[in-house]
Amino acid sequence: MSSQPADTDWFTHDRFGMFLHWGLYAMGARHEWLMNRERMTVEQYERYFRRFDPDLFDAREWAAAAKSAGMKYVVLTTKHHDGFCLWDSALTEYTVMQTPFGRDVVAEFVEAVREAGLKVGFYHSLLDWHHPDFPIDGFHPQRDEPNAAALNDRRDMARYREYLHGQVRELLTGYGRIDYLFFDFSYGQGHEPQVWGAKDADDWDSEHLLEMVRELQPGILVNDRLGIPGDFVTPEQYQPDRPMERDGHPVLWEACQTLNGSWGYDRDNTDYKDVGMLVRMLIDGVAKNGNLLLNVGPTGRGAFDGHATTALDGIGEWTRVHGRSIYGAGASRFTPPADVRYTQRGDRLYVHVFAWPFETLHLPGLADHVEYAQMLDDGSEVKMRVIDPHATAQTLSQPGQPEGTLTVTLPVRRPDVAVPVIELFLRS
Repeated sequence: MSSQPADTDWFTHDRFGMFLHWGLYAMGARHEWLMNRERMTVEQYERYFRRFDPDLFDAREWAAAAKSAGMKYVVLTTKHHDGFCLWDSALTEYTVMQTPFGRDVVAEFVEAVREAGLKVGFYHSLLDWHHPDFPIDGFHPQRDEPNAAALNDRRDMARYREYLHGQVRELLTGYGRIDYLFFDFSYGQGHEPQVWGAKDADDWDSEHLLEMVRELQPGILVNDRLGIPGDFVTPEQYQPDRPMERDGHPVLWEACQTLNGSWGYDRDNTDYKDVGMLVRMLIDGVAKNGNLLLNVGPTGRGAFDGHATTALDGIGEWTRVHGRSIYGAGASRFTPPADVRYTQRGDRLYVHVFAWPFETLHLPGLADHVEYAQMLDDGSEVKMRVIDPHATAQTLSQPGQPEGTLTVTLPVRRPDVAVPVIELFLRS
């Protein structure tokens, strides 16, 4: 195995990436698990393959949107659970090259993302509902077939495993430097572990698969869904309540989140998070030493819909002004008050105010540590004081706060930004 460790420096600096779930399911426009949910056969699902021709697809537009939103890396689904490949694989004809579109999406994606100065990431599904040797299990679209067991008698996991490893080899040798690889999914991680026919690390031969990945792409970051430890852990659709640990030791982590609960394009799902919530999720993660991988599901024609564009524009408006509270920042040793998140970068402490108070904000434990304070959005000074902890409330004066509390005086009118941030310059 390559002795070169994973390159984690860029990951812990950049903090914010874009996930792209795109494939045939975008045409159905009702969730990326469409084939599973509707128990579609391979033949029924074929109607999307025969008509896949996303005329609005432009990888440079995708990369530009990610960059404008403040994202620093982009991760594309090379193959999702339906088995459809977005690159020119020599191991199957079930690829984008055999559709009316006939272009290598992965190649165009990699070129565009690199051109934009962003890191390149691939997602690759361990499952494959199209492959004739992938055994039917409790997640397979054919799980309710009365002859499922008989069908499995003709399926060979060893042949599928060879196919899986071969396709990963193609992806990691055909497109230059790849920075990040997200495998999905192991059955006991984030999914019901009691599903019948569940597969594990032995089925994927995860040890050898990971060894091959590291040999082909030294320094690549690999996630934790092979059923064996990876370089970072991947909480999905929830925000951890503290920095994540494994066996009592801190681990790198990245929350993968959606705009509306669906990964693939889902036309009738309008349960969208607003820009303020998305920004708060980003801040909350960095405050706990984590990253955010925020998903967009392009349409069947290959474009971002209006909801996605609005969200990305709003996040970008915030990151352009407040980015230095995110990039290169992480958790602070100081404890914030309620409705506040701290991030810290060197001698700068960033106070993200989730609920805007009236005029004063009390920051415990900071009285002796801050030289200067300013609003980050416009660089305007914020006045500071330490109230005598023994003072009592008077008509025009506030009561004392616990020993060591720094009180800052804020403008009564909340800044017109998704989340206001105060930048504190700490004493050396």
